[in-house]
Amino acid sequence: MATNYIAGLFAKSPIHPLQEHMYCVYQCIQNLTPLLDGLIEEDREKIEQAHKNIIDGEHAADRMKKDLRHHLPKGLFMPIDRRDVLDVLLMQDAIANQAKDIAGLIVGRNMSLPQEMHEKMIPYGALCVETVKQALGVTNTLDELLETGFRGREVDHVELMIEELNRSEGETDKLQKELRQVLFSMEDDLRATDVMFTYRLIEWIGRIADDAQKVGSRLQLMLAR
Repeated sequence: MATNYIAGLFAKSPIHPLQEHMYCVYQCIQNLTPLLDGLIEEDREKIEQAHKNIIDGEHAADRMKKDLRHHLPKGLFMPIDRRDVLDVLLMQDAIANQAKDIAGLIVGRNMSLPQEMHEKMIPYGALCVETVKQALGVTNTLDELLETGFRGREVDHVELMIEELNRSEGETDKLQKELRQVLFSMEDDLRATDVMFTYRLIEWIGRIADDAQKVGSRLQLMLAR
């Protein structure tokens, strides 16, 4: 009885399931590239396929999120605070949710994108996907950080990775501003509803990079404790 109680205090690490969830989120987000390619090319088949892949990926990430929350140990000596795990998990999940909203907007509105915005939209979407990849890289360092007790050269390496993630997110902000300026210059030539939903599309794509940065920032806060 006493042995079982003590064993329960030293709960298993939730790091690996958290990393698997983030990888699932990244797989989902990768479909943003063909989704935007289809939008620019006006290829409805490509859009529909990317939409399906995003929905499937978001559902898979949601199942993993629920499973991790349900089985997350409550032992007193978990290697990472339970609240930190849940916070990071929700931030990661928000990325996949945002991709689902973007795909739903494009398909539901049968959107098209003005020719003048094509050149900037391609790097904008690609950079947002890259920020998620960088956040995944940070999450994947948690094993090494745990082994070193969250100190030493590994921490310095992770800090550099987070700085790079922050820089990438800053670049997406610049591209978002440029896309808004292009759209603003065209407002008089477009339907008001098309203008409104295109602004929304630009904003929602940018939120992917924002959410990826939040994951990095939350992990950085964990390092500081």
